[in-house]
Amino acid sequence: MENRLEVENLSYAYPERHALDNVSFRVSSGEIFGLLGPNGSGKTTLFKILSTLIPITSGSARILGYNLATEVRVIREFLGVVFQHPGLDGKLTIIENLRHHGHLYGLSGKTLQQRISELLECFGVADRAKERVEILSGGLQRRVEIAKSLLHSPRVLLLDEPTSGLDINARQQLNDYLGVLAQTENILVFMTTHLLEDAETCDRVGILDAGRLVALGEPDELKAEVGGDVIFIESTDSDTLGIAIIEEFGVSTVLTDDGLRLECERGHEFAQDVVAAFPDEIQSVRFGKPTLADVFMKLTGNLFEERKEN
Repeated sequence: MENRLEVENLSYAYPERHALDNVSFRVSSGEIFGLLGPNGSGKTTLFKILSTLIPITSGSARILGYNLATEVRVIREFLGVVFQHPGLDGKLTIIENLRHHGHLYGLSGKTLQQRISELLECFGVADRAKERVEILSGGLQRRVEIAKSLLHSPRVLLLDEPTSGLDINARQQLNDYLGVLAQTENILVFMTTHLLEDAETCDRVGILDAGRLVALGEPDELKAEVGGDVIFIESTDSDTLGIAIIEEFGVSTVLTDDGLRLECERGHEFAQDVVAAFPDEIQSVRFGKPTLADVFMKLTGNLFEERKEN
């Protein structure tokens, strides 16, 4: 059995729009792969295809060597799926939720009980096992969701916006759990996210924009392609200042809703120089190392922002 997910030239169109356009990538077992994109980029459509909710219409995909177009029933046995919206019954306890889910996969008796105990301990909720889900925090509920998806020991874990709605500490804890899980269980983890912080924790990232995969690689490698520092300048007249900066320093700028954005080496020195050159026109200057949002802008020319969801 192959230990990877392969997507080749995958496209998908709704009657009113194209959601995916010739998308290709591979993910191996033991790896966390993040599909990053603003809302409306096509992430949800791709997730639905991989989780077998909608059929392939163009291109191909194979999961663990099985054809997603023709071997859906076999593939489902190896999938653990966590959807963006909660799938737990709030009126049931944690252990009741897991027990009922295990029954759906034919698990019962000591085998099921042992698996539940292992997962409750792994995700740090063993002491809350008899509490109703509705009283748990969002972070704890997310842990239970993932524990539930792992009951039948899947080879592939698919997560749609797994940290959406969680605070920063809960997001960090969940991402840490996923990292340990991928390595210790050799599970292939595929997640969609519109949160840059989540993508930064992945082993590799694919950046999706308007249905096209515009970048693919390790987060640090992608950010290194931006080059230098990223500087943001606020001004009372950004258009005029942008032209003046080009004439004075030979550095091109991009006009954004917040002001001017530019890339250059040794940003701290440039920030001092530009303020000295235009003290009356500049309201504020800030600079920092490139982020995945900067990679997105460099490749697409657009800000990383929300669009209508696909």
